Amino acid sequence: MKRSLKAIPLLLVVMMLAALVSACNGGSSKVDVGIVLPTKDEPRWVQDEQRFRDALKETKYSTEILFSQGSSAKEKENVDALVAKGIKVLIICPQDGDAAAAAVEAAKKAGVKVISYDRLITNTDAIDYYVTFDSVAVGKAQAQYLVDNAKGNGQPLYLYAGAASDNNAFLFFQGAWSVLQPKIAEGAFKIANSSEAVALQNSAELSRDQLSKIISQVTTNWDASEAKNKAQTHLTAASADQKGDVAILAPNDGTARSIADVFASDSAVSSFKVTGQDAEKASIQYIIDGKQSMTVFKDVRNLVKDSIAMAVSILDGKSPETTGSYNNGKNDVQAKQTDVIVVNKENVKSSLIDSGYYEAKEFTGLN
Repeated sequence: MKRSLKAIPLLLVVMMLAALVSACNGGSSKVDVGIVLPTKDEPRWVQDEQRFRDALKETKYSTEILFSQGSSAKEKENVDALVAKGIKVLIICPQDGDAAAAAVEAAKKAGVKVISYDRLITNTDAIDYYVTFDSVAVGKAQAQYLVDNAKGNGQPLYLYAGAASDNNAFLFFQGAWSVLQPKIAEGAFKIANSSEAVALQNSAELSRDQLSKIISQVTTNWDASEAKNKAQTHLTAASADQKGDVAILAPNDGTARSIADVFASDSAVSSFKVTGQDAEKASIQYIIDGKQSMTVFKDVRNLVKDSIAMAVSILDGKSPETTGSYNNGKNDVQAKQTDVIVVNKENVKSSLIDSGYYEAKEFTGLN
């Protein structure tokens, strides 16, 4: 039995017409800005996701945010999926700086402008811009804290680094070495856990290959469990003169907490100073409780804002603001840098609570 158009409910007609319009426009999945972040397994990147969403609400452009979950293959799939949705700008924090080159080169061929976010993608000319904190300055700040709080002469120094696949890990360590090496050379510090660093202790400047040798030996891969295991191995093998009052260069907050827990459990360790970075909530509580010495606060709100401002400038047909450049092994990439702040027990409230980054009620024992 035939039914007339009049018998079809008005709502259904509207839905049919909407579907037809959507099909004619190639679907409703078009995205202006694609964002790819490394993993959902670290608080930093989950927080970044929300900050990106909040920042883009103030613009007329749409976005989609995908996570690579520690896989460069998944990262490539994410980029391809976003390119298929018509993105004009890609903001990507690579899981592996070298491996990400293939993904961004595909995006570049599709006419997408590529912004390397926080970590620099290396050995490719497909990167248009880089938004970052001054990673060398982060390492210098960590090392300077250890120097300023050094005890006596020949103090045991334990070195730890980020992932050898992350260009930032090299920059952090480069900055730290530039401050620590003179003190190591004069005998204020004595390296306790890296034969590669001992072999190079009289070299004020290290080549990429030399940095790689040290980092490969003391890498944590940004993994708290790996950091814990490595610290336990080092302390088990340590002699009596490699304990007592020690200084520890830990690359970030997640590894710092694990390393701190290991050193705190060794009765032969009288005291220790341990560095960190990222101002994670758990580490701020550790700092308040005296379990972690410091962290380098990188206000990600500003990094996200700089990234979105850059993307919007590109989409509006303007030239983004830059403050310097970084060589990624292939060319010099124009960059926008964001300042960093050293946070310890004395200034944690003024730096993180008064600025609105965290709320006081999120912590205990905060004066």
